[in-house]
Amino acid sequence: MMNQKDLALLAAKALDDKRAKDITVLKVDEMTVITDYMVIATGRSVPQVKALADNVEEELAKQDVFPKRTEGYAEGRWCVLDFGDVMVHVFHEQDREYYQLERLWADGTNEVELSFEPEEA
Repeated sequence: MMNQKDLALLAAKALDDKRAKDITVLKVDEMTVITDYMVIATGRSVPQVKALADNVEEELAKQDVFPKRTEGYAEGRWCVLDFGDVMVHVFHEQDREYYQLERLWADGTNEVELSFEPEEA
């Protein structure tokens, strides 16, 4: 069984594999009881947001990890995959800019270094 950090990094890699932009992983366990890690990424279009969410689900399913809840998939503007200890937020560009989750959850010390070099989009 993977630990939470490895799961968050696997989700980030799955996002990168489908060319997500601005992938961020935050360790938020000291800030909230909701989750331990947040993975945040941007898709360029509604179809890409959905494809990104699909790929995260598929890759984590290979580790027998499935979302407890999924929200926003049908609209494709802000999709949340809740894996319990890891929450994945996939935004359309304008929605990510508007909501700025990093401003709420980043404290300057809790960004997790990615274990891969993100592809240039």
